[in-house]
Amino acid sequence: MRKLWLVAKHEYLKIIRKRSFLIGTAGMPIFIVAIMAFSILAAIGGSNRAPLGYVDHSGLLASPVMPTSDRLGEEIVEIRAFADEAAAKAALEAGRIQGYYVLPADYLDSLSVTLVYWDQEPAAMIQNDFDQFLRANLVSGLPADAQERALKGVELTVRSADGKQEVSSKGFANILLPFGLGFFFIFAVMNSAGYLLQAVADEKENRTVEIMATSLTPEQLIGGKAVGLIAVALTQIVILAVVIGVGLGIGARYLDALRDIRVPWSFLLVTALYFVPSYTLIAGLMIAIGSAVTEVRQGQQIAGVFNLLISIPYFFLLVFINSPNSPLAVILTLFPATSFTTITLRWGLTTIPAWQLIAGWIALVVSAWLSVWVAARIFRAGMLRYGQRMDFKGIIAAARAKA
Repeated sequence: MRKLWLVAKHEYLKIIRKRSFLIGTAGMPIFIVAIMAFSILAAIGGSNRAPLGYVDHSGLLASPVMPTSDRLGEEIVEIRAFADEAAAKAALEAGRIQGYYVLPADYLDSLSVTLVYWDQEPAAMIQNDFDQFLRANLVSGLPADAQERALKGVELTVRSADGKQEVSSKGFANILLPFGLGFFFIFAVMNSAGYLLQAVADEKENRTVEIMATSLTPEQLIGGKAVGLIAVALTQIVILAVVIGVGLGIGARYLDALRDIRVPWSFLLVTALYFVPSYTLIAGLMIAIGSAVTEVRQGQQIAGVFNLLISIPYFFLLVFINSPNSPLAVILTLFPATSFTTITLRWGLTTIPAWQLIAGWIALVVSAWLSVWVAARIFRAGMLRYGQRMDFKGIIAAARAKA
């Protein structure tokens, strides 16, 4: 076991010291920070806070009530009344307002309102301010508590019959988190595919495998490399998670959509339980490919097939949205190569039965162990085959050979 950890430490330090790893690991956080900064700047500087105007032909706003804040407690823009459309248009041309609304005489029957603007349409949040203003005047004759309920609107909560799944209208952004984690897993696999293929190909190309074979068993070598590669992936995850957490904390001060995000701890626990064996499965398969080929370039095309395999659930996204508990969704949940990405897609859409989670995890763990075990067998058979590529029959024979 000590030799396995020595190999894992060596593999980990060898990869994280590479310039390509540093650039790749830092590139994604920098990209996320840039996106967050752009969104915050757009939210702060992109909204025109100039006043709005309105022309009321219905008489509804003869004695207007001006609310001080919107549904989220933010201050609304100034809203000015004009006697007729000519006066409102003159104010618009002079730049004193950014737009004005026209309420027709039959507004209460038609519920039709016209917005007039010059060059740029007022932002959605500014239009929501006028909507709040109009609502406040429509309910001005109601008791105070009824007015408050009407202005706040309805908060819709969708809950499964067994109570295990619940999503509110405020927490809609939380539905997107599972989708994002699925994409991140695919990104992590694709980003580290080169490292996985090079795990044993380097030793074969520089002819140091003979020396290593005198002091290490294939199981110790392959197992140690798999552990080191998993540690590399977890390092990237921790760095990215810290950046995302800090970014969300800062962004929540400026973007309303980020304030309602809550950490789904149950989902993160399931994700953690699935991520390590899922990555181990891919690592074992990639190492097996690297053991069978003579050069890294020969295995890159085969590696692309595995990247496509774990992405299969995204090709059936519409099926999952319409029927997240369909037989296809259950099959992909239980199939080891697609279980992780399938669960991330289904989690925000339905309640996944516990037996499917348990069965999928057991199948995944067994498959991950088998992939590393088979990789060690293939490495044993091919470690001294310099310049000779193993064909499919040779791979099967190596996997079935006795120790």
